[in-house]
Amino acid sequence: MARIDITVRGAGIFGLSVAWACVMRGASVRVVDPFGAGAGSSGGIVGALAPHVPENWNDKKEFQLESLLMAEGFWAAVEAAGGVSSGYGRTGRLQPVADEAAEGLAQARGENAKTLWKGRAEWGVKPADAAGAFRPATPSGLLIHDTLTARMHPRRACAALVAALQAKGCEVVTDAPDEGQVVWATGWQGLLDLNTWVGKNVGAGIKGQAVLFDYAAQDAPQLFVDGLHIVPHADGTVAIGSTSEREFDSPTATDDQCNTLINRAIAALPELADAPVVERWAGVRPRAKSRAPMLGAWPDRDGHFIVNGGFKIGFGMAPKVSEVMADLLLEGRDAIPESFRVAASI
Repeated sequence: MARIDITVRGAGIFGLSVAWACVMRGASVRVVDPFGAGAGSSGGIVGALAPHVPENWNDKKEFQLESLLMAEGFWAAVEAAGGVSSGYGRTGRLQPVADEAAEGLAQARGENAKTLWKGRAEWGVKPADAAGAFRPATPSGLLIHDTLTARMHPRRACAALVAALQAKGCEVVTDAPDEGQVVWATGWQGLLDLNTWVGKNVGAGIKGQAVLFDYAAQDAPQLFVDGLHIVPHADGTVAIGSTSEREFDSPTATDDQCNTLINRAIAALPELADAPVVERWAGVRPRAKSRAPMLGAWPDRDGHFIVNGGFKIGFGMAPKVSEVMADLLLEGRDAIPESFRVAASI
């Protein structure tokens, strides 16, 4: 058997994306996950690839912007290689404008976006009547519309990456020894292991619950209303998410909080009232202490690397995360932002 250059432990969005970037540069890679691909929070249903607001700019927001702008090409290449759709679509997003003060803030952010988003996406205010039928109620009659937000179906995206990797000769297996450099993309359980290794808290798992409606709005923009994501998928479903639970008994059990999500979604978009609920989902997302992804070499473990802490932005960050990790692993070139470094959390 040919020598493996890189072993990736963890077949969630970060592990699979890093594997893909390395394979595309000619490396021999094996992905190992005892639970299978997308078994954790990466196997979810929401898939809102939403940007930070265009103000108070920093390296995290710049990194995310670059990643969101890379996403269309990234997922097109994955789908072309493996023949499986990720459900990606840059369909934009609508948000209600509460009052005159909120309108002024939104207009100011729109001016910022002209510079910060480099002319490749827009943030603006428009009359609700000009937004189409799939839109939230808005007390001012106005909506924020951005053209940078995209959607994907997380579970399908993981399947698309697996198919693409396998088409390129990369194994995705449940058990195998470490060979070559080792990337630890092991999600919230990996963060708990790091806590033990470091002897202090460097990250934790935050549970989230979500709901999927059978409602066809494939080409509509997603909505963001009072912290609630409403995401129309390409397969004729609409995802609603999500909760944030620091304490939980079961990582995958759903409860009455899903009913609350359903009620909030119907209040925001009454058209969902008659739509059947086809799935209730729960999973635990890894959040690093720094609140940013944790990327880079594992201190005092030569040849081992950490890619973790995606929390709610993992799918949006994945194209750029995979690029900078491939730079580091294959070329020794470190382009990781300071706030993303392992030391920022440890």
